[in-house]
Amino acid sequence: MSDLTELKCEACQIDAPMVTDHEMVELTKAIPEWEVLDVEGIKQLERAYKFKNFKLAWAFANQVAEMAEEEFHHPTITLEWGKVTVNWWSHSIKGLHKNDFICAAKTDRLFEN
Repeated sequence: MSDLTELKCEACQIDAPMVTDHEMVELTKAIPEWEVLDVEGIKQLERAYKFKNFKLAWAFANQVAEMAEEEFHHPTITLEWGKVTVNWWSHSIKGLHKNDFICAAKTDRLFEN
């Protein structure tokens, strides 16, 4: 599998296919810190990132927001003191698309830098 961080999100229409269970297993290998959740029947990717203080968490949340805008794919970002939780899913298809895995990998890359 290619490095997800090197890929770009594609336009996701309401009829775009969700990832299959097999694809999900393969794609999650590239983002092992992420959890697949079922939120009111909608699969989402979630990961919490820890920081030493609010200011560092805030700066990271801003970086994620900027990356999301560049990809034109937008997550839920929850900012707390010393913690940022990010949830990716594709709103238009009410589930997971490859775009979500691409953006999760790019979020991890931001955290590592």
